[in-house]
Amino acid sequence: MKNKRVLLKLSGETLGNGNGTGIDVANATAIVGEIRAAIRGRQIELGIVIGAGNLWRGAGKAIDRVTADNMGMLATVMNAMALRDVLESNGLPAKLLSAFGIDSFAERYSSRKARCLLAKKNIVIFAGGTGNPFFTTDTTAALRASEINAGLILKATQVDGVYEDDPRKNPGARRFARLTFDEAIARKLKIMDMAAFSLCRDNGLPVIVFDFHKKGNLAKALSGKPVGTLITN
Repeated sequence: MKNKRVLLKLSGETLGNGNGTGIDVANATAIVGEIRAAIRGRQIELGIVIGAGNLWRGAGKAIDRVTADNMGMLATVMNAMALRDVLESNGLPAKLLSAFGIDSFAERYSSRKARCLLAKKNIVIFAGGTGNPFFTTDTTAALRASEINAGLILKATQVDGVYEDDPRKNPGARRFARLTFDEAIARKLKIMDMAAFSLCRDNGLPVIVFDFHKKGNLAKALSGKPVGTLITN
């Protein structure tokens, strides 16, 4: 890592119930427990981007793509508000910054403000995606990590790394311990979208893809222990 500033990318489903939908306070509390244990005693400056798949996944032809993406960005604000409050109720100072104006609920994002808050040991949650349609929250994570000069992106998933094929369909699929961005792109591995890959590659920003649901994995990743799959230049 270039420094101790890290961007954690969480899926919206992480906050959901057993079906990965809605906002389950018990699951949110478990997430915060892992975060608290992982950063305790470490000089970690942590930013978080969270998706919205637990609340919204678009709606076919009846709703315009731009409208659907805007609704998804609003849904990330709802998830971020919930996560912020659970962090604070567990003694972890947290701030919420939105990519678009929504002053009653969140401060407006700027990279300068984010870096200042991180330096003061606030956990900063970046909501609202990039503020524009047609971009995923993976791209948001890559963009925000680059803007705040993070040294690492941690992409939390439900599998223990990147595989050459879907391990649920192909039990013999090989897991990669390390990959380059070019290898991942050439193999068309669906870990992140191409815009996110390109941003990480061009800014020399390594990504660790790991199973967030295995207790202690976040702490291992932050302490430099091998976990999941490391993707670098």
